[in-house]
Parts: sequence; C-alpha cells; structure tokens
Amino acid sequence: MKKILYIAAFALIAAVSCEKSFDVDNTGNVYGPQIAEKVEQDPSVLSSYVGGLYSWLTTYGMAYDGHDDYGLLSVMMNLEYMGNDIAMNGTQNWGLYDYNHDYGQEQYIRSFQNWTCFYTLINNANAIINFFPADSDPTDVNSRGFLGQAYALRAFAYTNLIYIFQDPVDENGDLRTDAPTVPIVFATRDGVDSETVTASQGRNPMSTVMAHIEENLAKALPLLEGYVRPNKNEVDYSVAQGIAARYYLLTQQWEKAAEAAAEAMNGYTLMDKTRLYSGFMEIEDGEVMWGFNHSTETQTAYASFFSHMSNESEGYTGIGQMIKCIDAKLYSQIPETDFRKGLFNTEAGDPSAAQPGGQYPYASRKFGFADQWLQDYIYMRAAEMILIKAEAEARLGNNGPAATTLKVLMAQRDPGFGKGSVTVEDVLLQRRIELWGEGFHYFDLRRNGLGTVRNYEGSNHPEWARKDFAPHALSFRFQIPLREIQENTEINEEDQNEWTL
Repeated sequence: MKKILYIAAFALIAAVSCEKSFDVDNTGNVYGPQIAEKVEQDPSVLSSYVGGLYSWLTTYGMAYDGHDDYGLLSVMMNLEYMGNDIAMNGTQNWGLYDYNHDYGQEQYIRSFQNWTCFYTLINNANAIINFFPADSDPTDVNSRGFLGQAYALRAFAYTNLIYIFQDPVDENGDLRTDAPTVPIVFATRDGVDSETVTASQGRNPMSTVMAHIEENLAKALPLLEGYVRPNKNEVDYSVAQGIAARYYLLTQQWEKAAEAAAEAMNGYTLMDKTRLYSGFMEIEDGEVMWGFNHSTETQTAYASFFSHMSNESEGYTGIGQMIKCIDAKLYSQIPETDFRKGLFNTEAGDPSAAQPGGQYPYASRKFGFADQWLQDYIYMRAAEMILIKAEAEARLGNNGPAATTLKVLMAQRDPGFGKGSVTVEDVLLQRRIELWGEGFHYFDLRRNGLGTVRNYEGSNHPEWARKDFAPHALSFRFQIPLREIQENTEINEEDQNEWTL
C-alpha cells in the first residue's frame, strides 16, 4: 500500500534547523557555533562531521520506516522507475506506485522523501559552512576542502530539487526560468539579510535557484583545488566539476558543460570488458568518481540499492519482487557487438541463474551481489562525463568532435562502433544504455521534455503498466509535501503544483 504522510509537530524542513542531523557520535542537532566549539577543542572533529554527512546519505529510514527508503540512491531509483527503461516484472510490490506515476501527490511519503533527502543534505552542509568565519576563507588545505564540499553538495541538492518539483523546460525545450521552484535555505555565513532569508523560503523562480547553484559552484571549485580526499565517499575537485557538468547540462550551457566534464574525468580509467561484468559494486574501480564504501557496520541489507536493483542478490528483486528488466525496445537497439548487451538476459531468459529474478526474460544482470551485503554505492562515473561532453559538443553542432569524444567510451564498450559524426539523439541513446539503472533516466526525460512509451508491440512492460505518459505530464512533477505547505508560512496551498494522472 502507498504510504501517507502523517502530520506531526516537527520543525519546518525548509528552515535552518533540520529534522534529521549528522550520524556521528550521537551528536543530535548540532549546528555552527556548537561545531566550532567542538572543533576548537579537537580539530579532527570536523572531518568526522564531514564523514557523517556522507554516511547520512546512505541512512535507512531517511524519511520513514520503509525498505524503499535507504538514502540518496533510493530517491534516484524511485524516480528511475517512472521512465521507459526499467520494465517491472514479477510480484507487484516495491516501486509499483512510482512505476505507475501514482506517488507524487502532497499527502504521500514519496514527495516527503524526495524533499527530506535534499533539504536535510542542504541543512547539514549549512552546518559545515557555518563553522567557518564569514570574513575570509580558511587557508589550511583540509579546511578548504571541507568548506568546498559543503558548497558543492548544496549545488548538487538544488539541481536535483529543480528536476523533481518543477517541469524545467517548456514545450519548445526552452528553460522555464520564471517557473516557481523551491525554497533556498541560507547558512549564516552567506551573509544574507533576514528579509531575504524569509522571502527565500517561498517558491523561488528557477532563475533565482540557478544563480544560487552557480554561486555555490564558484565557491566550491577553488576551495577544492589541491584537496586530497581520504576516500571516494567524499566530493573532491573532480566530483565538484562533475556536479557542475550535470548542472550545466540541465541549464543548456553547453560549452560550460563540456569544459566541466573534461575537467571532471581527468585521472580516471574506463572499465574494460572484465570490469564491466564485475557487478558495479566496487567504489575503488578506476572509473568510479564518487560513491560510498559500505562496511558491515553501514550496510542495510534488504533496505538497500542492491536488494531492489540486483537480480543476482538475495534481496527483494532477486527473489522475484519487481524483477528489474531492460525495456525490450531499448535492448533491441544495443548492437550484438556491444559488450553491454551481455549485462541483460535475452528474450529467452536464463533458467540457470541462481536467483529467480535473474532467470526472467530481459532481466538485468548488471548489478552483482557480495556476501554480507558489502556492495558499494556508485554515484558518479567517468563514463557519464564522457557522455556529457559528447552531448554538449553535439548540441553545439560539433558532431565530428562529439563522435571523437564518444569513441573514447565506445572503445571499451563496442568494438563495432565506427561513427565519424554523432547527433544528440545518438548520444542520448548511449546514455540510456550506459547508465541504465543508475538513476539518470528520469532526469534525462525531464530536461529534454520527453515522455514515456511503454505501450508498443512486443512490449515487455506488464499489461497493467502499459500506459504512455506524455511529455510534460503533470504526474512527472511532484507536489510540495503537505507538511511543508502546513508549516512554511511562505508557501500556501495556492502555491502547490498542479498534479493529475
């Protein structure tokens, strides 16, 4: 059954305080001045707070006590189900309402989960930002890195919020810069006057949120130069450039997208065929830019990405609850020479697969399984950056250079690829194939003003889900959570997104 959001007397999510705080040393609700006091006593404490920020992104029960709420990747995957490329089969269970676009109204937990994920990330980033004095940036390279990460994560959060709570483009594909989007929550260090702080808790025009994102990126990148992160859990300069590349792709700033993507991918090595088939569960792979390295202490077993997405796992998908399959039409567009076709079953299925989920026709075999649920989470790969650069070049009319860029990826994916010129559509198809199941398809539909096509001859979507959703369908856009409407004095019911199936 769908989970309804029950209203309680909690603090406003879009205020400076947050409902869920750092998962470090039972700190509870600790913010700027208190962090400063702790750090003054022990400078190593700040690195623990930064580490806690990333641990929180993998928390079970981020918004409610449900096994489809396991942090950032649960948000990305619940959105992914709303597109074309994942066909759900097996027992009707997890993801059913997302798949049918029937979970976006204000009273349901999914809207609240999406809102909570990114606003708590913003609030936790603000707590880090508020540790540092407003009159100057730190000179110590590690402190600069911590501050830079906080700014980068705010940019990351607001970029995702635009996609989820507004239709970012109109019917002509142009940005809807005047459209009302989401609140901006400032840190004290931002130096914003109280009137602006209050007004910004309403639904800001997209252009205002864009300006705030760009300001965060402009602050983050120079602070992160020279910072060496202890592990790939953290954002560094390359990942911040990747966040920037994603933002510039959304906002159609093609030259900047290509430049940021080129900077981001430096120093990473693409997966070869062997690594491509290794299960996408190792953060230390040379292609992985950012993710989370799970341990026995942090893994969340059945409430996890691999439980819901890996047909090889002993979790929900593996045992047959909403088996994750590739859309048959997309599968048919993958050449036989492309190694990635082997990441999915054929239409005949695979009776020899160890788990029922892996036996199904067109079932994904992309994501693996490790004993004790020790699969890592992957948030960003170098392959994505190549695709961003190639798309941006094609958008600029540089179809030859776009093909040259794309060939860097295809050399490790499809020996038969030999195009000397590629279109935007060519690159978008490669995004669908390369990034399948990793949380990007919903965002690509939104920024390109595309709908879904599931009802076609030979469709492997179940009959009850063979409904096409038109471009700009209101069901793609989530409503503001009911709790926010009731508790935020700057957002009223008349500000709510219209929604219908």
